[in-house]
Amino acid sequence: MKTIKVTPEEMNARTVRFNKVDSYQQQHASGAGIPLPILEKIAARRVYPFMVPENYSGRSAAAPLKGLPGLAVTIAECPPGDGPGLHCHETTVENFFCLNGRFEIAWGDEGENSLILEPLDMCSVPPGVSRKFTNVSGETARLLVMIQIPTEKQEDRIAYAPQLGAEIEQQFGAEALAKLRAIGFKFDAGSDAPAGSP
Repeated sequence: MKTIKVTPEEMNARTVRFNKVDSYQQQHASGAGIPLPILEKIAARRVYPFMVPENYSGRSAAAPLKGLPGLAVTIAECPPGDGPGLHCHETTVENFFCLNGRFEIAWGDEGENSLILEPLDMCSVPPGVSRKFTNVSGETARLLVMIQIPTEKQEDRIAYAPQLGAEIEQQFGAEALAKLRAIGFKFDAGSDAPAGSP
């Protein structure tokens, strides 16, 4: 097989430096006017998008590296006790690889099942399962999150538990909840509504 040559400039364009990546919370706080505390309530404290498919639509669309279809790569950074609210990826597989610290991965409509990931452990959660992760270590910990997108449309639809929507509305008001819905966040995971319904 004949190989191809890649210049240093071309390779630099295919490289993402962690200290140059904005979290998607920062991106949505400035772009959609949603205060960081609201975004931190529904996601890990910080989620850094590294790579998404070229035509990807979703909360990590501003990732600096555009790749082939089928894979989105982020890093979730959580202080002790932090993690996203209970949520469900409707059509994608979410894979967790513990980089440091320890993470509890809980699943089920109430998060009633759980396991602990130690450094270098990995867990794969299938589509349609409610899940959340929590840093249960005493240090700021990072989780490599790899989303496999098996559908032709390169998107990652997520629904959060209805009680999380109610908490946000109570704490931040109906307007805040409406802004989240306007950028695609849903709060019907575990309900009888069909997948993909508003």
